[in-house]
Amino acid sequence: MNNEQTAIRTTYFSIIGNTALALIKGLAGFFGNSYALIADAIESTTDIFASFLVLLGFKYAKRPSDENHPYGHGKIEPLITFGVVAFLVVSATIIAYESIQNIQTPHKIPKSWTLIVLGLIIVWKEISFQIVIRKSKQTNSSSLKADAWHHRSDAITSIMAFIGISIAIIFGKGYETADDWAALFASAFILYNSYLILRPALGEVMDEQLYDDLILEIRKKSIEVKGVLDTEKCFIRKSGMKFHVDLHAIVNSEITVKSGHDIAHKLKDYLREEIPNLGHVLIHIEPNE
Repeated sequence: MNNEQTAIRTTYFSIIGNTALALIKGLAGFFGNSYALIADAIESTTDIFASFLVLLGFKYAKRPSDENHPYGHGKIEPLITFGVVAFLVVSATIIAYESIQNIQTPHKIPKSWTLIVLGLIIVWKEISFQIVIRKSKQTNSSSLKADAWHHRSDAITSIMAFIGISIAIIFGKGYETADDWAALFASAFILYNSYLILRPALGEVMDEQLYDDLILEIRKKSIEVKGVLDTEKCFIRKSGMKFHVDLHAIVNSEITVKSGHDIAHKLKDYLREEIPNLGHVLIHIEPNE
């Protein structure tokens, strides 16, 4: 299975999980008198739409290169990440607003059984985070990483709700709004995570040089090709799940143009064979004198 297929299957996993959890949280919050759980359900609902956005991005990014997009369509991925972050910010804002409203509105203490529901949700969301973040590293997908952090922020929101409901149940009258305060603190955490997700995606769009380990690997592999004496400049830019490379290779200055051309082709083929995530590889031949 290639990276694109892995990413798409992982996104379907997120959509199904978030849909089920949104229903469970909403019903538990309504019947269990927990505004924190209802706020949690709102976040899971926005997660569903965010995951659909990620899915559409992956399907678009799968399109092959064409005349207007010679490097493929992978740049859509960080743009999708921006959209996912926007959903996170919207959900955090809604949760904060609803929490402030509910703090000012007298209501009943949440039911104790809601803690069991939250405990199971926390475990599931952390498992989901670990699955999706592992797949994001495997596929080099920034939008899949953003989707993973949706799961982690959901788990944190549920933990805050668990703490708030526990305080309300233990201390009783006068602490009915504890779960609302918990939801308010959770919204601040979601906003912070939004920045952590946004920053690398912005760097990807701006073609920042963030891939030192990959550059070292490319240099090491390059000198294994017969005729390559050393490497000079090496620039990398990420597009979707692929890394496009511009590399200057140093060869003997006395060889013919055709020999240099052949070495460049061998180097390009070797790098793409040894490092599967490479996309376009442009080799510039430099003389050693």
